[in-house]
Amino acid sequence: MTHSFSRRAFGLGSFAGALTVAGLPAQAADDTAKAPSQDATPTGRTICYVGGYTKHGPPGGNGDGISVFEMNQKTGILTHQTTFTDIASPSYITLSPDRRFLYAVNEISDFDTTHSGAVTAFKVDQATGGLTKLNTVASGGADPAHLSVHPSGRFVMVANYTGGTVGILHVMADGSLGRMVDLIHNSGPRMPDRAADNPPGNFAISDHSSAHPHMVKTDPGGKFVLVMDAGLDRVYVWTINLETGKLTPAAVPFTTMTPGSAPRHYVFGADGRKLYLLCEQDSKVVVADFDPRTGNIAPKQTVSTVTAHFRGSTLAAGIVLSPDGRFLYASNRLGDSLAVFQVAKDGSLTLVDEIWTHADYGRSLMFDPSGSYLYVANQRSDSITSFRVDKTTGKISFTWDFTPIGSPTCFEFLTIPADPAGVSPS
Repeated sequence: MTHSFSRRAFGLGSFAGALTVAGLPAQAADDTAKAPSQDATPTGRTICYVGGYTKHGPPGGNGDGISVFEMNQKTGILTHQTTFTDIASPSYITLSPDRRFLYAVNEISDFDTTHSGAVTAFKVDQATGGLTKLNTVASGGADPAHLSVHPSGRFVMVANYTGGTVGILHVMADGSLGRMVDLIHNSGPRMPDRAADNPPGNFAISDHSSAHPHMVKTDPGGKFVLVMDAGLDRVYVWTINLETGKLTPAAVPFTTMTPGSAPRHYVFGADGRKLYLLCEQDSKVVVADFDPRTGNIAPKQTVSTVTAHFRGSTLAAGIVLSPDGRFLYASNRLGDSLAVFQVAKDGSLTLVDEIWTHADYGRSLMFDPSGSYLYVANQRSDSITSFRVDKTTGKISFTWDFTPIGSPTCFEFLTIPADPAGVSPS
C-alpha cells in the first residue's frame, strides 16, 4: 500500500478478547427520496461494513475499528448502527463466499515477535448483521494490505505489503482461522520509483525498495491464485492445492508490468477470460487476456485513469466492474477523481467520463447489491461519498451525501432477508 509517508509500527493496545456487536435496529433512515434505476433493489435490509485505519497502525488513522451501517435502499444514505472497536487497523475486509463470516487484515507490524501483522475472523449474525470475533492469528508478514477467501471457503489468503509475503491460512469448520499452510516470499530486481509513462507533472512515487504484494485473489474458477506485487512490478500466478493449500508456480510464473508502474488491484471480466489490472504509479488500467487453463496473462491494451487534460500528481487506487460488466470504474488519489470506462464486446476500454470525488484520497470503491449506488472510501477527508449510477450510460452523479467516518479504506455489503426466520441456521 502506497503512501507519501513511511509505514510506522504502532502498539496493539487491548487487541485481544472477544466482543459481540448487538443486533442492529430496524431501518430508520428517510424513505421519501427515490433514486432512479432501482429495479434491482434487494428485498430485506442492506448492511454496509466499513474498515479503515486506527491509531494502532500505519499511517496512524482516525478510525475506531469496523463500522456497521444500514443502507437506505431508496436514497443510498448510510446510517451508522455500531462500531466494532476491538481491532487494530482493519484496512481491508472481506466476506466469505457463503456470507457467514467476515475476515479483516490488521495492518500492523507488531502483532508478535516476528514483526508480523494479523488477520481477524468474525461470525456474522444472519438475522442482524452483527459481528462476533472468533480469533486473531499472525498474517506471516508486516502490514497486510489485502485478503480474500478461496471460493471453496477453505482458505484465507493474505498479502503482506511491507513483509513482502503471501500467506495461506486454513479456515476451520466454525469459520475461525487455523494454521498457516503456506508462506511465499517474493523477490526480484530493484525497480524504478516512477514509471516512464507517468501523467505529466506526477511527483508521487510508489515504494519499489522490495517486494510489496498488494492484492491476492483467485481467478473465478478458483484454480489459480494471482498476486499483484506493487514493489516488483509483477503479477504472479500460482496454482493452489485444494487439499493442502500449497501454492505452485504456474507455467508462466509471473507477468512483468511497466517498470515503476506498481500494479495494485485487479478485477476479472464476467467470463473469466478478461483481466483488468490497475497500476497505481502511472494511473493506468492494463486490459489482458487470461487463459483459465494455464493461467497465462497476455496484455492487450493500456488506458489512463485520468483524462489527457490532467496535469499533476496522482495515484490510482481502486477498481470495480458494474454488476452487468458493461462499465468499469477506477479511483484516483491526489487527483481525487473517478474514471468511468465503457467495456466493449471484446473487453477493451474507452474512457467516457471523469468525475470529482468531492473528498480527499479516495481508496476502495464498491457498488451496493442493487448496483444503483457507487460508494468511495475517502481516507484523508474522513468520509464516504456516494454516487447514483445511470445503468444505461454508466455515468455517475454525486448524491451530495457525506458519511463521516475516520480514515475509511474499504467496504463490504450484506443483504439480510426480510424474514429472518427464513434464514438457514449459522
